[in-house]
Amino acid sequence: MARADSAGAAPDTTDAPDATAQVLARAAVNAMEAVGGYAAGVYLRSPATGLLLMAVFTGLPLQLFRPWWRMQVNRPYPVAEAYRSGQAVHLPDAESAMSRFPQLMAGLPFPFGSLYQPVTAGTERFGVLVVLREATPGIPVGTPDRERLRRAAERLAADLTALAAAGARVVWEGDPVGVPAPPPEAGAEGARRAADRLAQAVLSLDREGRIGYVNTAAEDLLGLDGPHLQGRLLWEALPWLGHPAYEDHFRAGFMSGEPVHFPARRGRHAPGQWLSVDLYPAADGVTLTLGTSAKPAYAPESPARRDPDADVDADVVADAVADAVADADAYADLDASADEASALYRPVALAIALTEAVTARQVSAVVTEELLPAFGGRQLAIYLLDERHLHLAWETGFPQGFLNRFDGVSLDVRLPGVETLTTGRPLFFESMQHLAAAYPGIPLDADVGARAFLPLIASGRPVGSCILGFDSPRGFSAEERTVLTALAGLIAQALARARRYDSEVELARGLQSALLPHRLPVREHVDTVGRYLPGTLGMDVGGDWYDVVETGAGLLALVIGDVQGHGVAAAATMGQLRSAVRAFALSGSTPEQVVSGTNQLLIDLDPGQFASCCYMLLDPASGSVTAARAGHPQPLLRHPDGRTEVLDLAGGVVLGIDPEASYPLTELRLTTGSVLALYTDGLVEKPGLDIDVGVERLRKALEAARPSPLTETADRLISEAGNTADRPDDIALLLASRTGGDP
Repeated sequence: MARADSAGAAPDTTDAPDATAQVLARAAVNAMEAVGGYAAGVYLRSPATGLLLMAVFTGLPLQLFRPWWRMQVNRPYPVAEAYRSGQAVHLPDAESAMSRFPQLMAGLPFPFGSLYQPVTAGTERFGVLVVLREATPGIPVGTPDRERLRRAAERLAADLTALAAAGARVVWEGDPVGVPAPPPEAGAEGARRAADRLAQAVLSLDREGRIGYVNTAAEDLLGLDGPHLQGRLLWEALPWLGHPAYEDHFRAGFMSGEPVHFPARRGRHAPGQWLSVDLYPAADGVTLTLGTSAKPAYAPESPARRDPDADVDADVVADAVADAVADADAYADLDASADEASALYRPVALAIALTEAVTARQVSAVVTEELLPAFGGRQLAIYLLDERHLHLAWETGFPQGFLNRFDGVSLDVRLPGVETLTTGRPLFFESMQHLAAAYPGIPLDADVGARAFLPLIASGRPVGSCILGFDSPRGFSAEERTVLTALAGLIAQALARARRYDSEVELARGLQSALLPHRLPVREHVDTVGRYLPGTLGMDVGGDWYDVVETGAGLLALVIGDVQGHGVAAAATMGQLRSAVRAFALSGSTPEQVVSGTNQLLIDLDPGQFASCCYMLLDPASGSVTAARAGHPQPLLRHPDGRTEVLDLAGGVVLGIDPEASYPLTELRLTTGSVLALYTDGLVEKPGLDIDVGVERLRKALEAARPSPLTETADRLISEAGNTADRPDDIALLLASRTGGDP
C-alpha cells in the first residue's frame, strides 16, 4: 500500500501503485471543494481489528497531523464515532467540538469546523470522509453542505465497492498519502520586486507547507538561495522549524486562520540564534516572515494555551526550551521528532480518556492505546495488588505465557515490578543488560530492549504496578521520567475507581440475575421467550426487566419495564417493582389496577425515581388481550401473514411521577400464528438517531424473521445489539406467540 516518506512528505498519488489511493485522493479533493473546506482526508479500516488509518490527506501539511494518523474505533473522537454509529458528525465550531469531543480539542485547541461522513455501502463499512473548514460559531452546518458531503461519501463507497469487486484491497496499511495542491504561483513580477526590497525575510507557503516564493532578505538570512528552497516542504528545507516545540504554532496558523507569532531557535548551522517567526494565513496559502530576535521573553508555547498573566520565570523557561531545541538529535532524525510531537498530546488525551474509563479493562485499554504510542512502547503489563500479592490484570506485546510466572507474586519477592510499588520509585532500565545486571537471574522476555517499571499509587494507597516495554535500547530523559511518573498516578487513580466500580457491577449483576426470571411458565396455546443484555458502557447493569405471570384466573400476564438509571439501586428498584407487579397480578387485579398500584408503590418507596412499564393480560385460549401502558415504547405485533405493525396502545405517564395518574386500557386479539414483541428502549435507541428509526428497524427485522421457533426469532432480534461493543443501555425483550386455541 502507498506510504508517505519518513519525514512526512506528501508524495504525488500518481506514484502510488495502488488504485485505491487514486480513488481516495479524488474523493477527498472533491469533498473539500463541495463544502468549502480547506483540508480533507479519508480514514479506512486497517487489517488490525478496531483500527482506522488515515489513508489520504490534502490541504494541510501532513506531518502536523501525525498524532491522528491512527484512530482506534472505540475512542471518543468524531472519526471513530462516525465509523461506529454510521451517522455523520458535524462540528461547526470549537465550542461544539469541545462539548462533544474534548480529547480532540485537547490536541487541536483552535477555532475550526469539521465534518465527518461515514463511507458505507449496505452493511459494508469502509471508513470515514473528513473535511476541515473555517468555523461558523453558533451557526450549524447547513442542509446543502450535509447533502453534498453525503453524496460525496456515497460516490466514494460506490468506487470502493467496484474496486473490491475487481479484486483490489480496500483496507489501508502504512502511512497516509499526501495529496498535493496545484503548484504555488510565483506572483506578479512587480510584487516580486516589491518583496525583494523588504529588509524582512519573507517566504510564501501553500496549504501543504511547500515553499513558493522566497525574497532576497530570506535568502541572505538563511544562507540558501531561492531555487534550493522553492517547491520543498518548509520542514525539509528548514528542519529546525520541524521541531515538536513549534508544531502547535503551525497547526494554529494553518487551521485557525489567525496570525501566529513565536520565537524559534535555529539549528546546527546557526547555533544560539533566535528568530522571530510570523505566520499570516489565508485561504490560498500562508505568508511566513522571519526576523532576528534576542532571547525570547517567553517560552514558545501554544498561543491558544498561553496565559499572559501567568507568573513564569521567563529565563528559566526559555533556557529549558532552548536546550531542548538545540539538541542536535532533533535535527538528525525528523521522524523521531514527529513521534515526539505525538507524545506532547498523547498524555493529554490519556488523562482525559482515563476520566471516561469506568472498568479496569477499559482503563487498561486506554493506557494501551494512548500511553504506548506516545513513548514508542511495544509491551505493557498491569498488575493489581490484592492481599499483598500482585496479580496480572492486563498484558499486551509480551510472549504468550511469559508473564504467568509472575502472576500472584508476594510483596517480599525481589522483582522490579514489586520493588517499584513497595518503594514508590519508578525504575528505568535503558537496556535489557542493565535490567539483568540489577536483578541477576531474572527471566527476560527479550535480549534487546528497554523497560520502565512504574508504581501505581493513588492517594497514598498502593494499587499495583505498570510495566512498559520497548523493542530497542533507549534513554529516558528527565522530562519523560517526570511525565511517566505523573501519568502512573493518574492510571492508579483510574484503576482504584474502576475496582470500586467492578465491585458494584458484580453485586448488581448478582442482584439482577437473582431477580430476573430463570424460566418462563409453559402454557398450552402460547409460547413465550425472554432475553436480557446488560449495557457495555458506564454502569452496565440497569433496571430493565421482563416477566410472565400465571394468574389465578387462568390468564397470562406479560410484563416488561425499565427503571431509570443503572447499578445496584436500579436493580434493587427493579426487583421491588417486579415483585409488586406479580403480587397485583396474582390477586386478580385488572391491568389498570396493576399499573396504578405499582405507580403508587414506587412513589412511596423512592420519590424522584421513575420507571416505564407495559402490562398485557392474555387469555391463551381465546387470544384476547387487555393492555395498560405507562410511558413505555409501543409493542410490535406480527400477524400470521408476516405483516408487522407498531401497536397504538393508550397509555399514561411513567410510573413514579403522578399519584393521580390514570392508565386507560386497550383491547386487542392475537390470532393463531401471531407474535407479540415487548422490548425496552435500549433495543431501539442509538445516540444521535431518532428512536422512531430504531423502532422501524426492529419492525422490519420481526417482519423478516420466521415466526418459529420463537427462540431463533428472539436471538435474531437481539443479535445486532449483542454484537455492539459500545452499547450504552441494557436491553430486555419478551416475545409471545399464540400457537393454538380458538380461531
